[in-house]
Amino acid sequence: MVIYKTSNTLGKTITLPAMDRNTFSRWFVLMLPVLVWTTSCSKPMAPIKKPNIIIILTDDQAWGDLSYHGNTNLSTPNMDSIALQGAAISNFYVQPVCSPTRAELLTGQYFPRLGVYSTSAGGERMDLKAPTIAELFKEAGYSTAAYGKWHNGTQPPYHPNSRGFDDYYGFCSGHWGNYFSPMLEHNGKIVKGKGFLVNDIFDHGMEFISEQRDKPFLLYLPVNTPHSPMQVPDGFWKKFEGSTLGMKYHGNEVEDELFTRAALAMVENIDWNIGRLTKHLKENGLERNTIVVFMSDNGPAGWRWNGNLRGKKGSTDEGGVKSPFFIKWPNKITAGTTSKQLMGSVDLLPTLASLTNITLPNSLKLDGMDLSQALLNKGQSTINRAVYNHWNQKTSVRIQNYRLDDENRLYDITSDNGQTMDVSERFPGIRDSLVTLKKQWEKEVNALERPTQKRLFPIGDSTYGFAQLPARDGTAYGKIKRSNRYPNDSFYTNWTQENDSITWDVDILDDGQFEVYLHYTCKPEDIGTELQLTLNKERITKTITEAHDPPLVGADKDRSPRIESYVKDFKSTKMGEMTLKKGKGQLALKAVSIPGNSSIDFRLLYFKRL
Repeated sequence: MVIYKTSNTLGKTITLPAMDRNTFSRWFVLMLPVLVWTTSCSKPMAPIKKPNIIIILTDDQAWGDLSYHGNTNLSTPNMDSIALQGAAISNFYVQPVCSPTRAELLTGQYFPRLGVYSTSAGGERMDLKAPTIAELFKEAGYSTAAYGKWHNGTQPPYHPNSRGFDDYYGFCSGHWGNYFSPMLEHNGKIVKGKGFLVNDIFDHGMEFISEQRDKPFLLYLPVNTPHSPMQVPDGFWKKFEGSTLGMKYHGNEVEDELFTRAALAMVENIDWNIGRLTKHLKENGLERNTIVVFMSDNGPAGWRWNGNLRGKKGSTDEGGVKSPFFIKWPNKITAGTTSKQLMGSVDLLPTLASLTNITLPNSLKLDGMDLSQALLNKGQSTINRAVYNHWNQKTSVRIQNYRLDDENRLYDITSDNGQTMDVSERFPGIRDSLVTLKKQWEKEVNALERPTQKRLFPIGDSTYGFAQLPARDGTAYGKIKRSNRYPNDSFYTNWTQENDSITWDVDILDDGQFEVYLHYTCKPEDIGTELQLTLNKERITKTITEAHDPPLVGADKDRSPRIESYVKDFKSTKMGEMTLKKGKGQLALKAVSIPGNSSIDFRLLYFKRL
């Protein structure tokens, strides 16, 4: 007879009564299910991890730039697979241009309500009182990152780091002038990109994914293509160079086939990167618990095949605002789901919040709707609602089957997606009710109001110790000229006169001491220029003693002639230290002495809090 000792699930030793080995064996067999049950019940249940989210937003990609939508000019198997393995919404609408769509995606509110009225010079910034999807999901325990084109504010508190994103890599100021190893920023620090920009963006996204272990993540990938300049690596261009387009635009405008081929090559590059991302998710065991969203920010910038839709980028007609929308979530969204539910960019935030069981604050007033049921396929019926599209003082209204255009003409989109036949006389009641809805919406969101005062550029946010003031946001005086009429990636040149200046109307948010860095180029024969930077009573001076005269770049990489500025490599030099006091004023950069024929070419000022 022996006495056996064992441990219970609480780690305490239990002494069993003396018994022979045969008796113990019979006892153990009888008690095994109980021991297994008590052991499993005593272990704390691992918390169920919320699903990860990846939002892929392309730039100027048409609804028709996918093989899924019938375009045989290109192949997009990885984009298509998101729809085939998940859901596709056939009536999904964004805004006619970049910044408005991005603002709506991020906040769930219509962009005029947010104070967005332009795509540059500060007009792209969103109301700070409106929380972003990153801020809301971060509060719910998510890690957040954004890599790519931001286009909703450059200086904190409008910068992505101050709108909820833990990590940011890319560029904030509209479109960019070079897609091969360009000047970028990482969490406010100026850096140099690595290789082709779209590949670089996805590389950072996959690196972020690899670092996530204990928390769910929200990854926002707003890529910069197929927006011009039309640059793409050789391997993707070779397929389209000199190719014949089988599907072409047929309308009153002339298609630029060179531009189209470049755009399609850029789309195939994005598709290749989505394939890399999908493989990375699988290899890390994350695919089954990750929601992947794919969409575009507006219609195409050029005329090309787009399913006979009327209009392109900038238009409030179908061709300017209809976007692909694919979403997959394995085992949650049934593969191959299709829905005709009318959705818009404002619906993304509330729908994703619902899918992830995140409760939004009761005080949050959204224009968007939770349309998760259309994705989960739990109901075939559609919800009646209206989606509004607006730009440049023009508004159109889309309901499930009809669109009222900016001239109050009515179209039955189910039979006439090209908007060729006005049916207002057949359906005057529908037409009149939509005119009323349009007027009410324009008034409610202040869609027709333009700011009466120039918006200031913030510097000195104490939470984030950096701020950029690019040439894009400045105003030049005298003979100084922009390098291009499109400001976003421009620089200032032709600085030939003393006392000519560049100014910024600024708002110093918090007192502080700052190092100021100047990004410039200067010909060897023009060194010696003395520059002065002033704000109220503060001033610092800098004499340019080092030449830096790189060539313009871009033309050798462009597959189609560009409309925006060429760029070059600008040099950074410390101008000095400046004490800034809280308050408003005009910051001015002036050339007080030009010993040569001209002064510098100017790209940006960078403020770093000490």
